[in-house]
Amino acid sequence: MDLFSRSWAALRAAVADLSDEDFARPSGCTGWLVRDLVCHLVIDAQDVLITLATPADSAPTRDAVSYWEVSGTPPTGDDPLDALTVRLAAAYEEPWLLKFHLDDVGSAAGRAAGLADPGGCVGTRDEVLTVDEYLTAYVLEWTLHHLDLIAHLPDAADPPAEGLARSRELLEAIAGAAFPASLPDRDALLVGTGRRAPTEAEKADLGALAPRLPLHLG
Repeated sequence: MDLFSRSWAALRAAVADLSDEDFARPSGCTGWLVRDLVCHLVIDAQDVLITLATPADSAPTRDAVSYWEVSGTPPTGDDPLDALTVRLAAAYEEPWLLKFHLDDVGSAAGRAAGLADPGGCVGTRDEVLTVDEYLTAYVLEWTLHHLDLIAHLPDAADPPAEGLARSRELLEAIAGAAFPASLPDRDALLVGTGRRAPTEAEKADLGALAPRLPLHLG
C-alpha cells in the first residue's frame, strides 16, 4: 500500500509539473495526447474510489497478477471508451482544469487507499481481490502510465525506482518468465508491453521470451 501511494504521488506530481504546452504533446498511449492520458488518470482515480467503497463478502477470485487481461492485439485508440476519453479531455479546454480535477479526485483516492484495510476484500469488474492485491495491481498501472506521460518529455522525472522494480516483477509474473538482467527495469516494461520495439541485441537477450512479446494489458 505504501508503494501504491508513492507511485501515485509521483505520477500526480509529474502531471502538476506539466506546462500548458505539454498537454498537447503525444503520450506513450497510441492515439492519445498527454491531455487524454491525464483525463484517463482522473477516471482511474474514480475507479479506485469506487472499488475501495465496494466491499465484497466472498473469497478473492483474482490477485495482482491475474487481475490483468492479456491481449495479443495492440490498442488502436479506436475503442469507444478510448474515444470517449479523448472527447472528455477536449471538453476541459484549459489544462489547469484537468490538473485541478486530477489533484482533487486523485488526492481522495490516495487517502482512501491509506485508510483501507489491506486484508479486506473489494469487488471490481465482477471479480474480488484483497485491497492489498488490488492496490498492488495499480502500482503497475501508475508506473506504466507515468512512462506514457513522459514518453516525449525528456526532462521529466522517471517513476520511483521501487515502483519500476515492483512493476517489472508483476510483468514477469504475468509473462511467466523473467526478463534478462541486461534489460533495466524501465526498458523491460517498455519492451514487455510494446511501448517500444526491442533492439536486435535485446531480442537476442530475450531469447525464447521474445516471440511472446509484447504483452498488451487490459
